[in-house]
Amino acid sequence: MLRLGPDDPRLSWHGSVSLQRTGGWVMPWRIPYKERALFPPGAFAASDEQSRAAMPAGVRLAFVSDTTLVAGQIVPQQQASPLDLCLDGAFHGSAALAGEQQFRFEDLPSGDKLIELWLPQHGKFCLRALGLSMGASIAPYDDARPRWIIYGSSITHCRTAERPTQTWPAIVARARGLNLTCLGYGGNCHLEPMVARMIRDLPADVLSMKIGINIYNHSSLNLRTFRPAIIGFVQIVREQHPDTPFAVISPIYGCWRETTPNAVGLTLAAMREEVVAAVNTLRADGDRQLHHFDGLQLFGSQHTHLLPDDLHPNAEGYTVLGHNFLEQVMLTLYPGYPGRPGN
Repeated sequence: MLRLGPDDPRLSWHGSVSLQRTGGWVMPWRIPYKERALFPPGAFAASDEQSRAAMPAGVRLAFVSDTTLVAGQIVPQQQASPLDLCLDGAFHGSAALAGEQQFRFEDLPSGDKLIELWLPQHGKFCLRALGLSMGASIAPYDDARPRWIIYGSSITHCRTAERPTQTWPAIVARARGLNLTCLGYGGNCHLEPMVARMIRDLPADVLSMKIGINIYNHSSLNLRTFRPAIIGFVQIVREQHPDTPFAVISPIYGCWRETTPNAVGLTLAAMREEVVAAVNTLRADGDRQLHHFDGLQLFGSQHTHLLPDDLHPNAEGYTVLGHNFLEQVMLTLYPGYPGRPGN
């Protein structure tokens, strides 16, 4: 077996923001690892297994090879979603990772092919080594497709999706042929300025933010501060992306939260009005590439049966959300790029 170290330069970590390197393994992060102290402690940058920014939702370990074997040695995690293997964009198979020290895919088709390992959306992924067929070729993969950054909460993080390629951002990215960076963080998305600065400094061809549910759940912003926070977040991003198509999506259906005021008096219905007002204010100020989309049109009360905890979609619900996002948001936001289908 041909053994590659975790920091081999021919391995590309697409969708990650930074990499943590130690003497024994490499782990992708969805914030700048060296600046993690600047992000909210205990939410983004905690050192335990529940650090949402250390969970590689949407991250792909990619390379081009003629190998017929892909095997990995990893640091075992008590909780972890599966790992998906895609070959030339088509789903090939999954491997369970929870409690495992390795994964293995055998009898792959011969010949050069793009190999993408979609990393688990929940749980950390620390790679110790990667094994290929003896004598296999290997080359890095430069993903030149348009870059899409999506910011959101656990509903964008998608812990309960069946597997990494079935999160709704992955469904959209694979169907439209986009290079995904998923910044969905469970328990977060409070319009953090440091996240806005991070998005500002990342390359992007399409931008989306799906906001509101955790601001409601934690009462972290009120009627006085919610709309200005949206405007400020967008304007920080616009410092480096002034003309990039940008979707602002209000909360999907939230059951009793629709009409029940939280600790600061907000309901989801009222928050949707504030999102519309913020987008209209920015458009009136000249931002014609900013677009509002109503979360209820993507996932409404008719989908209540797909919300087992009255908050998070189940695996089927994330598929519904992904397909509705494709039909309603992407066709408006980025109509000129036909993409390529994913399986």
